[in-house]
Amino acid sequence: MIVFVTVGSTHFDALLLSVLSTPSLQSLHQKGYTRLVMQSGNSKIEFQALVKDAAKYGLETEIYTFKPTLKEDYDRADMVISHAGSGTILDVLRLHKPMIVVPNTSLLHNHQQELASVLDSQQYLKCATVQNLAALISSFDPKILQTFPDLDAARFRSIVDEEMGFA
Repeated sequence: MIVFVTVGSTHFDALLLSVLSTPSLQSLHQKGYTRLVMQSGNSKIEFQALVKDAAKYGLETEIYTFKPTLKEDYDRADMVISHAGSGTILDVLRLHKPMIVVPNTSLLHNHQQELASVLDSQQYLKCATVQNLAALISSFDPKILQTFPDLDAARFRSIVDEEMGFA
């Protein structure tokens, strides 16, 4: 099973280090994950020793900085752990993938926390912190999540038309 971790285009070493911590690696191993793919963005972390730690828990690890698109990684993943960027969240939820988001609270106005909290309360995903990520992975049951509704382009168009005074 594959877990995919993404931090987007920002610098979010705290999330990467949390995923690569012993408690999180143990939790992923106990849940049956065998492959850890990480998009590290602008991270300055030296991953060599941390990858060796992941191997101790049976996790084959791949880490890269950026790709033109993450769709292939989303498609292959059995679960996604991500920063709480709105674009990433929508991309993953539209694929109906189980998702844990960790808001980057260092960002201006803490907008990631607001979005993550609302979607967590609606049971579309689970929201964690870097401190409780391992425990949430351990207790996470994707079956409790609601299926995110598919995009309804006609509805979106009618809302825009109404707002613009065309309807």
